[in-house]
Amino acid sequence: MKLPAVTLVLIASIAVTADGAVRFQEQFLDGDGWKSRWLESKHKSDYGQWKLSAGKFYGDAEADKGLQTSQDARFYALSARFEPFSNEGKPLVVQFTVKHEQKIDCGGGYVKIFPSDLDQSDVHGESQYYIMFGPDICGYSTKKVHVIFNYKGQNHLIKKDIKCKDDELTHLYTLILNPDQSYEVKIDNEKVESGTLEDDWDMLPPKKIKDPEAKKPSDWDDRAKIDDPSDTKPEDWDQPETIPDPDAKKPDDWDEDMDGEWEPAMITNPEYKGEWKPKQIDNPDYKGNWVHPEIDNPEYTHDATMYKFDNIGVLGLDLWQVKSGTIFDNFLITDDVKEAEEFGTKTWGATKEPEKKMKDEQEDMDRKLREEEEKSKKDSEGDEEDGEEDNEEAEDDGENNEEVDEDTEDVQQKDEL
Repeated sequence: MKLPAVTLVLIASIAVTADGAVRFQEQFLDGDGWKSRWLESKHKSDYGQWKLSAGKFYGDAEADKGLQTSQDARFYALSARFEPFSNEGKPLVVQFTVKHEQKIDCGGGYVKIFPSDLDQSDVHGESQYYIMFGPDICGYSTKKVHVIFNYKGQNHLIKKDIKCKDDELTHLYTLILNPDQSYEVKIDNEKVESGTLEDDWDMLPPKKIKDPEAKKPSDWDDRAKIDDPSDTKPEDWDQPETIPDPDAKKPDDWDEDMDGEWEPAMITNPEYKGEWKPKQIDNPDYKGNWVHPEIDNPEYTHDATMYKFDNIGVLGLDLWQVKSGTIFDNFLITDDVKEAEEFGTKTWGATKEPEKKMKDEQEDMDRKLREEEEKSKKDSEGDEEDGEEDNEEAEDDGENNEEVDEDTEDVQQKDEL
């Protein structure tokens, strides 16, 4: 018996999950079935509505269907639950695709990973999460990838600036968090950033601090250059910056009673040398820049478990969009980095080129339509101008005919006389 494609997909997902690699996977391949797996928050009554769509252009009409925001200037809050797990001792990979086909001006395209005790019916912007990851765009200044981790109840933003994609095509975003506390961010299966939690987040106090007991010695001279004590200002140095123009002459018709006392115009003094300063020489007592000594920070304690989240259980879309139309798809949470890469290749990788081709064809068709409309408009304007000229010629002919009629009447009157 041949099983339906959707059933095969679900069976495959269960098989992989049983192996412990995949914790959550969602491709929206069963039509409206997603509505039974995803729950909308009731925290606000006017959250934006979601719809299932592949968008205006796509690589595969069915495979590219995802959750699309459908109302402008709205908050959105939607989440899906899965079997709780801990990432202790294993990599944690969060991956999904985003398509801003609406030429997004301001809005989020990120996901949040929540603990399993989250009340999904009350998800909102202040709900505590473990991880926030994905693109965020607002105007020209904000086009970045958020990577935020919660540590001891506080959200910590990455200190690096990771640029996100801002075009209208689908892009694959991947976050890899390793048990050695290193991380990697990939876009379209290519690494764009990496490092460690301790270096790129301010989760822990600094290892070293300036010694509060240390002070710069009073005799420390950090001047590299000093005035030459033997250099003196020349006696003729001080000259005015401007002087009366020696070539200026009082006009012959100058009336001091009416015009006041005449004064010549001022010009730059060619003898002016500016402010005198002594020459600079190397400071024989120069000791260099004083460096404040550092000591071990007594408040610093290494934590090898910063990466660990004990109760991961919900993936959510909690965001704001000014202009709707973003499509989220191909969600994956796994502890297998290779599996995530292969999943991205099979999904996003398989449809990215056909999607771009369809988009290019649509734009080419739109361009040709615009050109035809412009040409038609110009032709219509030309026809109107020709019609106006014909009317003017007809009016001229009418005036000429009236003149001929008047001449004919004059001749007839002369004949009668």
